[in-house]
Amino acid sequence: MTDVPPSPLGELDLHLFNEGTHRRLHRCLGAHPDGEGTWFAVWAPNASSVEVLGDFDGWRGQRLEPVGSSGIWSGYVPGARPGQSYRYAITTRHGERLEKADPVGAAHNVPPSTASVIADLDYEWHDAAWMSRRGSTVRADAPISIYEVHLGSWGRIATPGRRFPTYAELADPIADHVLAHGFTHVELLPIMEHPFYGSWGYQTTGYFAPTARYGSPRDLMAMIDRLHERGVGVILDWVPSHFPMDAHGLARFDGTHLYEHADPRQGYHPDWTSAIFNYGRNEVRAFLVSSAFCWLDRYHVDGLRVDAVASMLYLDYSRRPGEWVPNPEGGRENLEAIAFLRQLNDSIHEEFPDVATFAEESTAWPMVTGPTEQGGLGFGFKWDMGWMHDTLQYMRRDPVHRRFHHDEVTFRSVYAFTERYVLPLSHDEVVHGKGSLLGKMPGDEWQRFANLRVLLGMMWAQPGKKLLFMGGELADPHEWNHEGMLDWGLHDAPGHDGVRRWLAALNELYRAEPALARGDADPAGFRWVIGDDETHSVFAWLRTDPTGEAPPVLALVNATPTVHHGYRIGVPEPGRWAELLNSDSEFYGGSGVGNLGGVVADDHPWHGFEHSISVTVPPLAVVLFRPER
Repeated sequence: MTDVPPSPLGELDLHLFNEGTHRRLHRCLGAHPDGEGTWFAVWAPNASSVEVLGDFDGWRGQRLEPVGSSGIWSGYVPGARPGQSYRYAITTRHGERLEKADPVGAAHNVPPSTASVIADLDYEWHDAAWMSRRGSTVRADAPISIYEVHLGSWGRIATPGRRFPTYAELADPIADHVLAHGFTHVELLPIMEHPFYGSWGYQTTGYFAPTARYGSPRDLMAMIDRLHERGVGVILDWVPSHFPMDAHGLARFDGTHLYEHADPRQGYHPDWTSAIFNYGRNEVRAFLVSSAFCWLDRYHVDGLRVDAVASMLYLDYSRRPGEWVPNPEGGRENLEAIAFLRQLNDSIHEEFPDVATFAEESTAWPMVTGPTEQGGLGFGFKWDMGWMHDTLQYMRRDPVHRRFHHDEVTFRSVYAFTERYVLPLSHDEVVHGKGSLLGKMPGDEWQRFANLRVLLGMMWAQPGKKLLFMGGELADPHEWNHEGMLDWGLHDAPGHDGVRRWLAALNELYRAEPALARGDADPAGFRWVIGDDETHSVFAWLRTDPTGEAPPVLALVNATPTVHHGYRIGVPEPGRWAELLNSDSEFYGGSGVGNLGGVVADDHPWHGFEHSISVTVPPLAVVLFRPER
């Protein structure tokens, strides 16, 4: 008879799980192959019996035993090996039999199969050099430029059947593309296992498993390892706000509303027809924190972008009166979700101080990036959805009308330093009839490309980290389709190649000029020079290094196709100001209007400075200057 190895589930695990503070359930729940068999453990406190069935026993079923009063069922199955499929058969207290995927399973079969897979997680990492320095890449004063990717449509193979790419096939091509265009990180739309491909991963069922569409857990490890070896950070989109109600998933897991609220006013999400986690349940909080830790721990991920935070914070989110339940204090704030988010961020900062968390939060909730001990939520960064909305609305307008909407650009300065912001041009802006970034731009073909270069130039010159969804760099004229693939034929096409080169130049300058990054979250890093020239739709601002070590960068924006000669701008330093970048350069597809490489400041006081420069302002352009010291 085979000796049974010790269970990975100990007394301390049970205690921490039941009090809601366990951070690594992936090390003790789920399927853990060991020796000649596998330990299984699953939380189903209201079940009358639990079996595990799979390839190893012809799907007949092996009974698991309850572990004390923890609500966990566990057992060792000889002969259960890595690569074999399994499910849990749960008999409810009312005699109903449910077949469920493993909530903490490390792998699953390729959908539409719903079975979990015993995974071999042994992997030898080669990214020690990256891991030793990655903390410096996500500081508030670091140049963070993120390329947002949907893996399936980024590199879907153009062959009969249009099969999905594998993690291994994607690693070097993504690294090549990211590095060629100067991005520091990639952010992957949710790669956690999801049954419906059309959800883009946002309807997650496998919170601990990478989707099998692109390969195995070890394949994902190899992909992240390779990106790290090449100096590219990896951020994962993560969805702790809601989950789908597929029969094999978390909903009614043991015949009761175990992970979700029973009351639909609390447990049902009307926007996504999905279930909402019960953040007040200790074990659910431990499950979610452990999911986050799994990606940071097992997969060496450098950051998590938390989806739909606003929907977690407000009990009345997308609900009419009578469709929600106030908190015990009578308010609309979800106090349990707030406590969970603080627990999540505190736990991550304690054990992974060199990674970042990003909140997609679309309201004016205070202190999203503030310390939890001061009443904040503790995130590293917050997406600036207001900037995205206002700027795209401004850029959609015909240039002749922009003078009447000047505040859509200037308003951001009212709140720009209340949080540590990421400026996102994300996937949400190029789907569902919204058109592509290029498609939003007004004017003839030349003006559309010029306007897109203005949009990107304004974004990179403003305070805040940068995020661009794939295809934006190609100036794709079509909105994103997850069933298709990027039109790589645009890579070197006239007009498109200029936008791509402009973006690469912006990222290069962002890394090279400290004033463009060090003050991203510091009010000392920004000063308006011209914010009131509505007549010409011209803006100018200074980006300054809060440490005072590096020279400032002057950003000049012309949002109309009119050239202005002899336009005077106040500057803080005398001498020659070099023209660092000009989006109207012919190299980027522009008309070639510029300042012959730079201008010399004279002693003409202007805009509150003792010196000023007289420049030629190109049409529909962003120009960046720096004093030559």
